[in-house]
Amino acid sequence: MKPFEQSVQEKDYSNVEALVRGNTEFALDLYQKLRTVEGNLFFSPYSISTALAMTYAGARGNTEAQMAETLHFTLGQKYLHPAFASLEAKLKIVQQKGHIQLKVANSLWPQVRYPFLEEFLALTKEYYGVLITPVDYRKPEAAREIINAWVEEKTQGKIGELIPSGVLDPLTRLVLTNAIYFKGNWASQFDKTLTANAPFWVTPAEAVKVPMMAQKSEFRYAENDTLQILELPYVGNDLSLIVLLPKKVDGLTELEDKLTVETLREWTSSLWRREVQVFLPRFRLGCRYELSKTLKAMGMTDAFDSGKADFSGMDGRVHWLYIFKVFHNAFIDVNEDCLLYTSPSPRD
Repeated sequence: MKPFEQSVQEKDYSNVEALVRGNTEFALDLYQKLRTVEGNLFFSPYSISTALAMTYAGARGNTEAQMAETLHFTLGQKYLHPAFASLEAKLKIVQQKGHIQLKVANSLWPQVRYPFLEEFLALTKEYYGVLITPVDYRKPEAAREIINAWVEEKTQGKIGELIPSGVLDPLTRLVLTNAIYFKGNWASQFDKTLTANAPFWVTPAEAVKVPMMAQKSEFRYAENDTLQILELPYVGNDLSLIVLLPKKVDGLTELEDKLTVETLREWTSSLWRREVQVFLPRFRLGCRYELSKTLKAMGMTDAFDSGKADFSGMDGRVHWLYIFKVFHNAFIDVNEDCLLYTSPSPRD
């Protein structure tokens, strides 16, 4: 390999590492905001980050700076979008091995004949592989049905209505969507005959009966005074699920308070292979969010303000386009054979 070629690859690897670290920081920041809401919590930070990155490509000035800080985009416009492309290419390599199903799809839905800048459209095509489909928002319900049908197809029918009625209107100029579908079979599957109802503590004072899967096998595992950490790999061992379990029934809040990029790295670096008796609930869970207020509370304020937003990198006009809503749906199915999750995110 020539020295120049090697340095380019090393730079590419470094940028992807920076992107992954930033996305993890954003995921944990968002988790800290969303965990205050009562009920189950499940979301896909990669889906949200990817859709917002396409929006960030058109951001300028203070809008761009706020988005970079909130989303932990440390690379800047020049290197960020190629890093997203490199990361997706790495995920495609894993998909091509045939052990898992991993599909990422991006799409832009501009208003018919609206003059978006060619360089913005070209960037999203080159680095995010978007499908650009003009629609007519003067007929908002018809446009909504078209976009939702795309989401339903890309999520294998798991999510049928991402954009609710009444959100789109004749002033809408662009909707950006990202959809992820993942299905990974466990490398060590659970025996269905061993699944039995058992108590699962939803609060320190309340337990419910759930179908609890069980198996005894060798896994990478660690524990400390407050929690247990378990890695459950998928077939092929390229990807895995990391499970964090507080040792105390009332220990979830303490665990969440300590959850940072540094502590997560510390916990997972201590994993080592040993025989483990695993009990894991079998469950399905769907969550829906409108994230505008949350993102504004995290510092991304100008993007949602029609008088301050600067997305002139999209159409050349300052204080014209702004983000109206940020929807995110996520669905997960954990069973004896596999983990399946799917997650679309639109911005309009």
